[in-house]
Amino acid sequence: KPAPAFTLPKLLSPHETVSPKDMMGQVWLLNVWATWCNQCRAEHESLIALARANVAPIMGLNYTDDNEMAKRWLEQLGNPYLLNAVDTSGRIAIDWGVYGAPETFVIDKKGIIRHKHIGPVYPQLLKETIIPMINNLQAEQG
Repeated sequence: KPAPAFTLPKLLSPHETVSPKDMMGQVWLLNVWATWCNQCRAEHESLIALARANVAPIMGLNYTDDNEMAKRWLEQLGNPYLLNAVDTSGRIAIDWGVYGAPETFVIDKKGIIRHKHIGPVYPQLLKETIIPMINNLQAEQG
């Protein structure tokens, strides 16, 4: 289904906004995360590795979190996100069908959600499922 639209403040530049439209024309991931989420911490290293490999851009959706704590988290653990949207109320996550954090979505060049993973992303999942899917989607026309 099409990725639900939103316009939210950026975590690191709250006077600016971010939207899925910013990612159109490329294959990308949306990762729902929060500092209060233990499984988000467990997957963070995998997201850092994925970002370093430059496989696809990752947009973070910081979910019902404290902005200052989220900023400190990224300073301390590293920032795998090209962009990071702030969903303080959790309303956008509900629109995306999120049950909790972490959840990761693969979105194609046309803005269609092609895969949803509930729970933490680990190296084996990236290697066996997510990266091959990204590569296939990137090879598609348009």
